[in-house]
Amino acid sequence: MKSTRNISYINLLVISMYRVFILSVRTVLHYPRLDTVMMVEDAIKNSKEEITKTGLWYSLPKKVQYQTLQVILDYLEKSNKILFMDKKIVWIASNAKIDKIIKHGNEY
Repeated sequence: MKSTRNISYINLLVISMYRVFILSVRTVLHYPRLDTVMMVEDAIKNSKEEITKTGLWYSLPKKVQYQTLQVILDYLEKSNKILFMDKKIVWIASNAKIDKIIKHGNEY
């Protein structure tokens, strides 16, 4: 009797873990076009200071779905072009300030 209870608890645990995994996977409704990705890149590059996601979203010249913006930001982060610091976006690919710091920095 105890072994069937253990098996049923294990089955319930596996089923609940599966549901959590399936629900955590993001479904993308709309993939961005190249010109949209480039527009977001330019907006981040040309911003005077670090910008939040919502600030970036409102500053874009064309309307973009927020989910599409999130897909673009995920891509830019994985390709090491941007960095998230304190919920703000920082452009790190070919940044003159960062290149200068690296050039004149000390190696440990």
